[in-house]
Amino acid sequence: MKNFFKNIIVTILTWEARLALKKYKPKIIAITGSVGKTSTKDAIWTVLAPHFHVRKSDKSFNGEIGLPLTILGLPNGWNNPFIWLRNIIQGFFLVFTINYKLSTINYPSWLILEIGADRPGDIEKVSRWLSPDVVVITRFAEVPVHIEFFKSREEIIKEKSFLVKALKEGGLLLLNNDDADVRALRDMRRNCRVITWGIEQESDFQASNLETAYGKRGNAKMPSGITFKVNYAGNSVPIHLSGTLGRQHVYPVLAALSLGNTLGLNMVGIAESVKTYKTPSGRMKIISGVKHTTVIDDSYNASPVAMAEALKTLKEIKTGGGFEVEPRSRKIAVLGDMLELGKHSGREHERAGREAKESCDILVTVGVRARDIAAGALNHGMDENRIFQFDTSAEAAKPVEELLKEGDIVLVKGSQIARMERIVEEIMAEPELKERLLVRQESEWQNH
Repeated sequence: MKNFFKNIIVTILTWEARLALKKYKPKIIAITGSVGKTSTKDAIWTVLAPHFHVRKSDKSFNGEIGLPLTILGLPNGWNNPFIWLRNIIQGFFLVFTINYKLSTINYPSWLILEIGADRPGDIEKVSRWLSPDVVVITRFAEVPVHIEFFKSREEIIKEKSFLVKALKEGGLLLLNNDDADVRALRDMRRNCRVITWGIEQESDFQASNLETAYGKRGNAKMPSGITFKVNYAGNSVPIHLSGTLGRQHVYPVLAALSLGNTLGLNMVGIAESVKTYKTPSGRMKIISGVKHTTVIDDSYNASPVAMAEALKTLKEIKTGGGFEVEPRSRKIAVLGDMLELGKHSGREHERAGREAKESCDILVTVGVRARDIAAGALNHGMDENRIFQFDTSAEAAKPVEELLKEGDIVLVKGSQIARMERIVEEIMAEPELKERLLVRQESEWQNH
C-alpha cells in the first residue's frame, strides 16, 4: 500500500515537473556518475550563483522523487502525507496559475540537477522527458555502489550514458578526462561541444601542484585544506580550498571552472568565488576534535573508490619531517560497512583493510561487513593490538573518544546506514555545532 501511494505521488510530481520545464524553459545542467555528483553540483552552483538565478538539487536529491521536487522547488515530505498533498497543490499552482508567487519572473533561469541511478531504467526513463543543455559526467567507480541491482559495471555505465544521448543538439558535454570510461563517452555525440578536465590526463582544464595546506592546532601543525593550480589555454589560476582534504575535491572545482569559463565568466572572478565554496558535510571535511585532535569527517557515504581515496589522503598527510608534530601523533582510521556491493562486498572490504594497513597506525571497524576490513588489515601484517572492532557506531563512539591522544588525525568513513556521523559527534571539539557541520541531522534521521 505504501509503494502504491508513493508511485502515485511520483507520477503526479513528475507530470507537474515536466509541465514546469515546458512553461519556464530554464537552462538545465544534468550531473551524473558514480562518484562526486553532489560535490560537483555544489561547486557549479558556487560559480554560477553570483551571475545567474540558479537552483540546485537539495543535498543528494537525485532520484525519482528528488528530481521533480527540485524542478518544482518543493521540500521532501518524508512520511508526512499532508506535506505531500501540499506539494502536489503547490506544484499545480506553479504550472497553471500565472500570478502564483513562483511566477515566471522568480523561476530560476538555470537548474543544476543531480541525477542518480539506483536501478536499471532510472536514467533511461528520465532521459525521455529531460533535455539538458549541459551534461556533466564525474567518474565511474571500478565497483560502484548500487551494483547489486545491475548485472555488471558496464550496465551501470550504459544506464548513465542515456543522459549523454538526451543532451540537446549543440549542447555542452563536460567530461572527467582521468576516467577512461567517461572519456569514451565523447564518441557518443558529434553534434555537441566537449570540454574535458582532469589531473593526470592532458585536458582542457588541468590541475597541477596539488598540495595539502597545514595550520596549527594545539602543539602540532595539522592539515587545514588543499591548494592547486588550474591550467587552461596557456593560462593558470591558483585555487585554495580550506576545511577539506583529498584530490577528489579538485575534480568538482575543475568541472565548475570549465563550465564558468565556457559561459564567458571571468576566470579570476571564478577563482575568487571558489574561495566561498563549502564542500558538502561528511565529505573529507576537517573538524576540530577533542584533545586537540583533527577529525577528517567522511561519514556521508562509502564506496570502494571513495574509501581508497580517503585512505590514500590519510596516508599522504605529513606528520613529521619539519612539521613540528610531536612523535606521539598517530593516524587513526574508523571505517564502517560499505553497502550495496553485492557479490563484491567481501573482496572490497578486504581490500580496504589492506589499504588501511598502509595508511593508519590504528584501525577501528564498525559493522558486520567491516569485519572483513579488519581481517584484510590483519592478513597483511597489521598488529592485532592496533585493530578494534564494533558492531554499531553507537557502540564504537565512546571507545574511539577514549582512544584519542593529542595530535591524532582521525578519518571517519562508512556508508550512510552505518551512521558514522554519530562517532564524529562524540569526538568533535564543538558538538553544539553538529547541526551545521554533520550529515543526517534532520529529525527524520535522528528518529531512524
